[in-house]
Amino acid sequence: MLMPSIFRENLLDDFMDSAFSTNYSAGSLMKTDVKEKDGNYELTMDLPGVKKEDVHAELKDGYLTVSASVNNSKDEKDEAGNYIRRERYSGSASRSFYVGQAVRQEDIKAKFENGTVKFIVPKEEEKKAVDDKHYIAIEG
Repeated sequence: MLMPSIFRENLLDDFMDSAFSTNYSAGSLMKTDVKEKDGNYELTMDLPGVKKEDVHAELKDGYLTVSASVNNSKDEKDEAGNYIRRERYSGSASRSFYVGQAVRQEDIKAKFENGTVKFIVPKEEEKKAVDDKHYIAIEG
């Protein structure tokens, strides 16, 4: 339902948002579910309309960074070759996840299928605190 918002500065914001919105806002492009499974972390990221070759993942300093770019155009012409509609969208987004310093690139598995990319990242084992107490001998 199209109703103006009284909390925005411009009452046309609601109309413009609904009339000219695309499906590729940063919030909807990279929604991610993270779950712990079998001693690993499983990251499932939604990338609607993104092709496999437009998704890049990098591991640096313990952070897994996933970036995606989209370049779409929708051209429709009538019988005379005049444009009825011509829309273009180009954008990119990225997300970073801290996976730990001990994780190596070859430890991470990734699979892209039907607009969803799934990463399997090994869970960094907790290191038990070592009892580093050093006692000082007291003479006397």
